[in-house]
Amino acid sequence: MSFPYKTIEKKLGYVFSDKRLLKEAFTHSSYANAHGGKDNERMEYLGDSVLQLIVTEWQYKDDVRADEGKLTRERQEIVCEEALLWAVEKLEIKDYLLIEGGRANIGKKTISSLFETVTAAIYLDGGYQAAQKFVLDNAPLRGVDEEENFKGALQEYLQKRGEPLPVYECKKLGKDNEPLFVCEASARNKQAIGEGKSKKLAEQAAAEKLLAIFTKREK
Repeated sequence: MSFPYKTIEKKLGYVFSDKRLLKEAFTHSSYANAHGGKDNERMEYLGDSVLQLIVTEWQYKDDVRADEGKLTRERQEIVCEEALLWAVEKLEIKDYLLIEGGRANIGKKTISSLFETVTAAIYLDGGYQAAQKFVLDNAPLRGVDEEENFKGALQEYLQKRGEPLPVYECKKLGKDNEPLFVCEASARNKQAIGEGKSKKLAEQAAAEKLLAIFTKREK
C-alpha cells in the first residue's frame, strides 16, 4: 500500500517539495527497524525546538505585559502532551503513522509527537515561515479548553436566553481502525451536522456550526 502523501498534505495544509520528509515524519522507529529507512526520532527532537521558538515568539508579541514566569507557564500548557495530542486529533493524522506490531501498542506520547515531527518536516522543507504558519494555524494557542469548547459556548448562549439545552445524537461510521463519528446538534428547531475521528470532536464540530447559525441570524 502506497503512502497517502496527497491526503496528508491536504489535512496539514502544506504541500511538500521533498516528499521523503513527510514520510519520515510519520515513520515510527519500530517500522523503520522492520522495513528500513529513517525513523522520526531526530525530527521529533528538532520539531520540539522549532515549536518552542514559534510559540515563544508568538507569546512575546501577543502579550507584551506578561512576565517571564507567566509566559513559561503558558508555553508549557501549549506544548504539553495533552495539547499536542488534541492538535493531532483535530488534524486527523494519527492513523497515517507507520508503525510495526499493532496500533494497540501506541501511547499518547507517540501520537502527540506527530505534531513535533510534522513541524520539523515542514521547517526542513519550507523554512521557518512555513513551519510558523502550520503551528499558529493548528496549535491550541489559547489552551485546549478554549480552543474546543464550542459545546460550552452553545450551552451558554441558550441558557442566557432561557431556552432548552441542545440535544446531541451521534453515530459511528467506518471501520474500527478508521472510525468516523457523525453528530447532529439540535436546538431552537435547528440542526447542524459535525464529523470527527472521535465522538467528542464530532459534537464540538456540530456545536460550532449550530452556534454559527444562531449568531449569524442576529447580525
